[in-house]
Amino acid sequence: MKIAIVGTGYVGLVSGACFSEMGIDVTCVDIDEQKIARLLEGEIPIYEPGLEELVKRNVDAGRLHFTTDLTTCLDDVEVVFSAVGTPPDEDGSADLKYVLEVARTFGRNIKKYTILVTKSTVPVGTAKKVKAAILEELDKRGENIDFEVASNPEFLKEGAAIKDFMSPDRVVVGVESERAQKVMTKLYRPFLMNNFRVYFMDVPSAEMTKYAANAMLATRISFMNDIANLCELVGANVDNVRKGIGTDDRIGKRFLYAGCGYGGSCFPKDVKALVHTGLENGYHLRVIEAVEEVNERQKYIVFEKLIKAFDGGLKGKKIAIWGLAFKPETDDMREAPALVIIDELLKAGAEVVVYDPVAMDECRRRIGDAVTYAKDMYEAVIDADAIAIVTEWKLFRMPSWAIIRKAMCGNVVVDGRNIYDGEELKELGFKYSRIGQK
Repeated sequence: MKIAIVGTGYVGLVSGACFSEMGIDVTCVDIDEQKIARLLEGEIPIYEPGLEELVKRNVDAGRLHFTTDLTTCLDDVEVVFSAVGTPPDEDGSADLKYVLEVARTFGRNIKKYTILVTKSTVPVGTAKKVKAAILEELDKRGENIDFEVASNPEFLKEGAAIKDFMSPDRVVVGVESERAQKVMTKLYRPFLMNNFRVYFMDVPSAEMTKYAANAMLATRISFMNDIANLCELVGANVDNVRKGIGTDDRIGKRFLYAGCGYGGSCFPKDVKALVHTGLENGYHLRVIEAVEEVNERQKYIVFEKLIKAFDGGLKGKKIAIWGLAFKPETDDMREAPALVIIDELLKAGAEVVVYDPVAMDECRRRIGDAVTYAKDMYEAVIDADAIAIVTEWKLFRMPSWAIIRKAMCGNVVVDGRNIYDGEELKELGFKYSRIGQK
């Protein structure tokens, strides 16, 4: 079976590599000539554990190919996946210009029955726009070629994307015909031989499922952060509260960890887009609007704790930041709390030193030389007045606090991810604060 995937970003590249690993012939397409050139040379443009090895193995096996021109492979493939970006517009809506351009290219060049599958996260109703764009191009050609539009949203977690793709807990596919369903069943069968968990549904429901899933997870995070902030005020411990409610099987324990806010490519963008879809249809999603508001406010909490620790004066203070990516096992800094914290610290006149095991280059790309880049976590704390933990990387979990205490000139530790034992740090002479506990 041969397929094409348009877009070699996070979703497209991971999907292409995983499909090819299961014996499918995959051509990944991107208009970015530099990115394709790097991929052809074996250079992976994103960080994802295991991806480099997976790509190399399947390129060497002749199952994974890269090109800048979809038309070079369109005659041979049964399915084309659209995995291009849908960046948010200023009003929060998803920008569909890349999605529709793929549709137009598809319509201008198909010669036989082919399925165009939208894998990008797109608002409900996008499939109708995609279908209309294809039909418009076919009309210009004077052709009546059979095609279908389907929806197959991704549910990949950055840092665990390959495992999620190869052993999915579910695959959601929106189709309009039995013919398309048979093709998509054939495509996914190798992944799900032991427990075939593909949920076929209508296309609008598939489009909505992705947004609903991300909005629910974002809601849990913002809900817990709100509870954590109240815990601090009333003298409760959010860790105890989390355990108390997480053991209720109606709730469960996942996504109930308090912290300094969510970020990344999915939750912020998708929550905004879902709110905008509601407004377009004359409906206020008040709970989801509040989720976004709580999260944006939460990104300032580490800075606020640092201000409090220094009685409102951060000018001239040296602050070490551990963690830049929005979460561990990725270099993704889109909507990362670290960006808000760094910006506020710099505006307050602080000197900022940062360290992250994989996101340093991404930080340089975003903010340049506004901060100092340390070679490791210990260099970052030399002569620092405070440390702020922003991303819960494993290497930060058990540092040598005795060495850190001697290296610092101050003693403030703000734990933005609640990974340390506060009593232990206080015994070592640190002034420690965390989220959701006095």
